Amino acid sequence: METSRFGCLSVSGVLAALIVILVVAVITIFQGGVLFNPGELNAEEGLQELGGVRNHADIPRCAACHAPFWSAQPMDERCLACHVDLLVDPQGFHNVMMAQGELTTCRDCHTDHNGPTASLTTLDLTSFPHDRVGFSLLGHQNRATGSPFACSDCHAGDYTSFELDICGSCHSQLDEPFLQAHVQVFGQDCLACHDGVDTYGSDFDHTQTLFPLQERHAELECAECHPAARSRADLQATPQECIACHAEDDAHAGEFGERCGGCHSMSSWQDVEFDHSQAAFPLTGAHLEVNCQDCHMDQLFAGTPQECFACHTEDDPHEGEFGERCGECHNTASWEGAEFDHSLSAFPLTGAHLDVDCQICHIDNLFIGTPQDCFACHSEDDAHEGEFGERCGECHNTASWEGAEFDHSLSAFPLTGAHLQVTCQQCHVDNQFAGTPQICSTCHADPDYHLGLFAESCDRCHTTQAWSPATYDLLHTFPINHGESGMSSCQTCHPAWLNVYTCYECHEHSPAEIESEHREEGISDFQDCVRCHPTGREEEYEGGEGGDD
Repeated sequence: METSRFGCLSVSGVLAALIVILVVAVITIFQGGVLFNPGELNAEEGLQELGGVRNHADIPRCAACHAPFWSAQPMDERCLACHVDLLVDPQGFHNVMMAQGELTTCRDCHTDHNGPTASLTTLDLTSFPHDRVGFSLLGHQNRATGSPFACSDCHAGDYTSFELDICGSCHSQLDEPFLQAHVQVFGQDCLACHDGVDTYGSDFDHTQTLFPLQERHAELECAECHPAARSRADLQATPQECIACHAEDDAHAGEFGERCGGCHSMSSWQDVEFDHSQAAFPLTGAHLEVNCQDCHMDQLFAGTPQECFACHTEDDPHEGEFGERCGECHNTASWEGAEFDHSLSAFPLTGAHLDVDCQICHIDNLFIGTPQDCFACHSEDDAHEGEFGERCGECHNTASWEGAEFDHSLSAFPLTGAHLQVTCQQCHVDNQFAGTPQICSTCHADPDYHLGLFAESCDRCHTTQAWSPATYDLLHTFPINHGESGMSSCQTCHPAWLNVYTCYECHEHSPAEIESEHREEGISDFQDCVRCHPTGREEEYEGGEGGDD
């Protein structure tokens, strides 16, 4: 009898395989999705009970830690089901490390199945980011004996805690006297100041701080500048001003303020050198040779007067006539040989005035109140005998009294057009200037032809460019450009007098013809042509029969 087969497999073989798979699946499900045990769990004694067990070896099922392979639940969630206290403190070690991305899963540091006595924490000191917890291991590579540090050297059993006395036990082996003095000044809370990246010991490099130690300062003990400092913040808050430490040494009682460095140096508090060039009154010239006490009597410095007159009152031969502004003539090189810069006065000297001796203007050495107007000195040189008043500067200048030039544009009658070519004598007869009339008719008599109709308003028709031809203004009602000849002269229409006009000078009509034509139109009053023809056009008249209006 033949046995049924599925290809190369018999029915019994397939059934046996299915039974094995079923058994394995049941065992896997029973163990929480884990089929094989990679090793024994940790069985350390004396631990705190968590989740009903005291160590991992007491955990009854693999499923307590391992989620089945078909589950999306991470293993970390099952760890925290028991170790709920690890993430309670936001500033705790695990929270800090996870927040900075240094730790991602529990298995980064913790592993099991290495036997009942194996450590549950695996840390590599060389790669662990210790500076993330606030203390770098950069300066702690080797112990005092020279052997490399291990985590347990500083963290006995519990890596999340640290005892401060461990610092002292190590550093006392390096420099016991220094450590004792250091603890006496700064206390035992080493971590308050040290973060593992600073330089330790008595060879601290102060030049890397904001206050490098120089000269006498380099000889001081730390406690002299940092008394009772208990933290890095205390050290950084140490004042850097001289007066903070030397207030008791201030012999000036605050008179000079707190800028001690202006006179004192770090080499010696007693040896004082004051750089007067940095003061509000730099010393120059002969002042450099003056003894300090001559100016700062009784050691008084603040408020010392800076005016020349305060010290040189007795040297003033002018007896106060020039006031107290000595520096306008005298300088610090020498009190004698004063030179006055007249350009700084109210009357700067220019031109020929530069060559005038001081005594000519300042008679009997009188300076204050010296007149500044030209006439005070040049009244005898006035060829005009006062006719032009005392404003000599309108024509004369300091280069020379002779060769005066008058700028007529500054007068009440500026010259324009043809007036610019007229000689002075034509208007100012016999050199008479004051009171010279400014109306046109004074020089340009009104012709009889005008009959006085325009009075003295010559500029209505005439300009300074040329007296002729004249152009009548726009008030003329009859167009001056009437006719084929263009612009007409006044005499074209007013041949005899301006008050009488005629149209017969241009129009070739006899009076008889004009009378006949107008009477045919019923116009009897035709003598005043402009009345009906104001612009000279024949069709302007619109009167009817018998219209004598």
